[in-house]
Amino acid sequence: MKLIIALIQPTKLQAVREALARIGVERMTVCDAHGYGRQRGQTELYRGVEYQTNLLRKTALEIAVNDDFLDRTLDTIVEVARTGPEGNIGDGKIFVLPMDDAWQIGGVAHGPEAI
Repeated sequence: MKLIIALIQPTKLQAVREALARIGVERMTVCDAHGYGRQRGQTELYRGVEYQTNLLRKTALEIAVNDDFLDRTLDTIVEVARTGPEGNIGDGKIFVLPMDDAWQIGGVAHGPEAI
């Protein structure tokens, strides 16, 4: 079992959700996030005045998957969340973490069956 944390552009959320549903991944947690990477924010223009935005808006997806779903889930997120054929700085990041166990609070299942 793995926990995928994907930080994507908010505009890509609906497309990623639909693509993941098509491959059978339907359970996820979605959170609004703010942060920056290599670009360290960006310069914006508001009413003719330039200002620096230090934290950019992102959407964080947390998805628990069994090992047999890992590769297709990662491939789908990368394919749909990427802007342009080769992607751009700011498209996001994906982190994959090992997950020792999972428990359903409302049921009796745990381990891979809980996912």
